[in-house]
Amino acid sequence: MNRLSIYKTHPNVILPKFATKGSACFDLAFQAEGKSTYKGYNAFNTEFTRSLQDGRLTIMPGDRVLVPTGYIFDIPVGYSVRIHARSGLSLKQGLVLANAEAVIDSDYIEETMVMLTNLSENPLTINNGDRIAQAEMIKSEDYVLWETMERPLKKTDRDGGLGSTGVAVFNSEDLMKNITMTKEEADKVTIPLEETIKRGRGRPKKVA
Repeated sequence: MNRLSIYKTHPNVILPKFATKGSACFDLAFQAEGKSTYKGYNAFNTEFTRSLQDGRLTIMPGDRVLVPTGYIFDIPVGYSVRIHARSGLSLKQGLVLANAEAVIDSDYIEETMVMLTNLSENPLTINNGDRIAQAEMIKSEDYVLWETMERPLKKTDRDGGLGSTGVAVFNSEDLMKNITMTKEEADKVTIPLEETIKRGRGRPKKVA
């Protein structure tokens, strides 16, 4: 089993953990231990440094804030850590990742900060120890960037670029158009008939 080593920036920092046995990600929390200020940018793109109030920080509407976790990950070579928003915070409070998904490379050895933004119209307060995001360690695939002189050929029935597939849900007729089979395969398909078909006042008609 792979191991993700975690260095704590303060002895009182609590290590992250998986919420359940089936959790794909482990939770990241705001850790105020050893901290007195936090930094970010407001809705007008002005940088700020604010003081923590009794271990709490406030994210105003439109703010993008670097929330400290107190963790420095020692990520194995060939892996990265991905940080995702928490569903409950996103839906109920409008607190999401400003960068949609954060990627921590294996050669990054500084404290992990979670970049949160407030999409609501209300100031949001985060207390020391509050879970603010979730993360997972992902294996990286090796590949090279290669220039080609030929435009890529069409691979499927897709026509057009961005937004070309629309938003409508496929119906059964559309799906059936994509189903093809040989005559031999079709001959093997049997459609069972009902032994009786009800009609009239419930009197059955036998099928020959």
